[in-house]
Amino acid sequence: MITDVRNAFLDRLAAADPGLVRLRLAASAVLGIVIAVLALQPLHFPLTTTLVAAIAAMMSAFTVNDATSGGQAVTLLLALLVGAASITTACFGSAYAPLDSIVFVLLIFVAVYVQRFGARGTALGSMAFFLFFFPMFLQAHLAQVPRLLIALAIGVASNAVVRFLLLRRNAESELIRYRQAFRARLGAAVRATEAYISSGGSDRSNRQIRTSMERLHEVVLLIEDHAPDVVDDRRADQLRRRVIEVELAVQWLVITVRRTCSQPLPEGVADDLVARLARFRSLMERDPRDLPLISETGEYSRMLVEGSRIDERAHPGDGVRRAIAELAVADDRAQRTASRQAGVDFPAEEDEEDEPTKAFAYDNQTRGAIQAVLGGGLAVLAGQLISPQRWYWAVLTVFVVFIGTSSAGARFVKGMRRTGGTLLGIVGGVALALLVSGNTPAILALLLLCVFGMVYTARVSQFLMAFFVTSMLGLLYSLLGTFSIEVLWIRVAETAVGAACGLLAAVVVLPVRTRAVMLDDIAVALDELHEFVESAATLLSGRENVNIIEMSRDLDRAVEQVRLTIEPLTHPINLRSARRDYGWHVLTTLEGIAFRARHVAARAQPGQLAGPVSERLDQFAGRIIANVDLVHEAVSNPGSTRTRKLVRDDGTPVADRIDEAETRAVLSSLSHLDEGLIALGRVLGVGAQDPPRHS
Repeated sequence: MITDVRNAFLDRLAAADPGLVRLRLAASAVLGIVIAVLALQPLHFPLTTTLVAAIAAMMSAFTVNDATSGGQAVTLLLALLVGAASITTACFGSAYAPLDSIVFVLLIFVAVYVQRFGARGTALGSMAFFLFFFPMFLQAHLAQVPRLLIALAIGVASNAVVRFLLLRRNAESELIRYRQAFRARLGAAVRATEAYISSGGSDRSNRQIRTSMERLHEVVLLIEDHAPDVVDDRRADQLRRRVIEVELAVQWLVITVRRTCSQPLPEGVADDLVARLARFRSLMERDPRDLPLISETGEYSRMLVEGSRIDERAHPGDGVRRAIAELAVADDRAQRTASRQAGVDFPAEEDEEDEPTKAFAYDNQTRGAIQAVLGGGLAVLAGQLISPQRWYWAVLTVFVVFIGTSSAGARFVKGMRRTGGTLLGIVGGVALALLVSGNTPAILALLLLCVFGMVYTARVSQFLMAFFVTSMLGLLYSLLGTFSIEVLWIRVAETAVGAACGLLAAVVVLPVRTRAVMLDDIAVALDELHEFVESAATLLSGRENVNIIEMSRDLDRAVEQVRLTIEPLTHPINLRSARRDYGWHVLTTLEGIAFRARHVAARAQPGQLAGPVSERLDQFAGRIIANVDLVHEAVSNPGSTRTRKLVRDDGTPVADRIDEAETRAVLSSLSHLDEGLIALGRVLGVGAQDPPRHS
C-alpha cells in the first residue's frame, strides 16, 4: 500500500514537473539562501543586510537560466556588477528624493527593453530592478552600501556554489526524468480518453483530453530539446522520431475515440473499450530505463491480433481497438529505441548562425518598454496617494505585468492573476504572521517555504506566485517587527493600482493589440511551414537527405508561441464569446497543421517518391507552398490579398499506385495539412477556389 502511494506521488510529481527542473530551481533558491545567511553569521551584519544576501541568492536562482554552465557563470558575474550598481544607486537615491522614484521608473524601461537579448537580458534586467527595489523596501541608506555589496557578493556566490557544485544539472538524469514525465503524461492522456468514453463525450472530459494532450506535447518538446545533450545527433534524431510516433498514436487514439463516441454505442461496448484502455495503462512501464514489459505480455499480443482483424468484420469500437494496438506498438518501439540508444544516420547539419539582435530598434518590445516607463510614472503618482512610504509596490506590479508579456491582453490577464493572488496571499500572510509571531525560527522556516513555493510555481501560475510572495511579505514584516494588517492591505491596494496603471499605459500609449502580435507569430509559424513542406518534398523525391524532424520541431515551437500569445483571446476572462471562438479556431487549426507535419516527419523516408512520380510531387508541394505564401502575405499585410484566393487540391494523385502503407500515410498527412491550411486561410479572411481546368 505504501509503495503504491509512493509510486502514485512520484508519478504525479514527474508529470507536474518534467525533469524536476522547477524542483531543482526552488531547492537551489532555498539552499542558496541558507548558505548565504550562514556565511554572514560570523560578520554579525544586521538583519536588513542579511536579507539582501538572501534576496541576491534567491534572484540568482530564479532569473539566471542560460543554456550552458559557462553562460550561467558569465551571467552571474554580470549580475553581480549590475546588482552592485543598482544597490548603490538605490541607497544614493534614498538620500535625494525624488531621485529614487525617477531612477526606479527609468529602470523599468531598461529592464523591459533588454528582454530582446534573450535569457541573459531578461536575467540582468530583473536583477537590476529587484536589487534596486529591495534596498528601498528595507529602507537602506548610503552608509550601508559597503555591507550591502558584501552581502550581494555572498548571495551570488552562494547560488554559484549550489548551481555548480551541490545541485549541478545532470543532463543524463534529467533526460531520464523527462522520459518518466512522458510515461506519466501518456498515462494521463489515456486516462482522459477513458473518461471521455465513460461520460459519452462530456465537456469536462473533452477539456481533460485537451489539457493532457498539451501537457504530453510539452514534454515531447523537452525530450527533443535535451536528447542531444546526452547522445549524439544520430541517436537523438532516432529517439525524437520514436517519441513523435507515440504522440501521433495518442492523437490518433483521441480522434478515433471522439469519432466513435459521436454515435450511440451498443450496450457493453463502452465498458469494453474503457477496460481495454485501463489494461493498456497498467502495462506501461513506469521506469523508462528498463526494457518495456508491454511487449512481453499476452495482453500485448491480443491487442495486436484484435487490431489486425478489424478489416475482416467490422464491429462497433473496432477503430478504438486498432488505435490502442497502434499506440502499443509505437510505445514499445520508443521504449526499445531509448533503451538501446540505437539510431539511423542523418547528415550532419551546419549550425545556423542566429541573426544578431539589434541593440536599438523600434518594435513591439520597444513600445512595451515605453508603455512600462509611462505606466511606472503613473504608478509612482497613484501609489504615493495611497502610501507615501510604500508607493514602490505599485511600480513593482507594473514591472511584473510587463516582463514576459507582449500585448495589452496578456498584460491584463497577468495583472488580474497577480491581483487575485495578492488578495489570497493577504489571508495567508496574516494567518502565518499571527501564528508564528515572536517565534524567529518558525518565521525563518516559513519564509523558506514561501520562497520555495514562489520559485516552484513562478513558471506555471502567476496567481500562486503572487500568493507566496504576499505571504512571504507578511512574514518579513513580522520578522522586522513592522507587521500589521493595514500594511498588507496597502500592499493589495498598491498592487491593484499598479496593475491598473500598467494596463492603462498598455491600452492608451502606443497600444500593442493581441491580434497584431498573434498575426506576427502566425507569420513566423508559416515561415517554418514553408521550409518544412519544401524540405519534405526534397526528402521524399530523394534529391537530398534532410532532417525534417528538426523542422517539424521548429514548427511546433512556433505554434506553441501562438498558443501563448493567443491566451488573452481564449481565456474565460474574455467576455466576448465571438473573440474566444475566433482564438480557439485559429489555434486548433494551427495545431492540426503541426500535427500533420509531425506525422509526415515521423514517416517520411529518403526517396519514397523518387523517380517518375517526383514531378507530380513537386507540383503538389508547390501548390501547398504557394498557399502558405499567400496566407503569409495576408497575415503580414492585411487586405493585400482580397482579390487572390488559395487553390484547392484537384484530386490528382501523386502516384497512380502506392503499395507501401507508410508512403500512403505520408501523402494522406500532406493532404490533410493542405486542408488545414485552407481552413486557416478561411479564418483569416482568405478564400479558396478550385484549380483552373485545362481543356
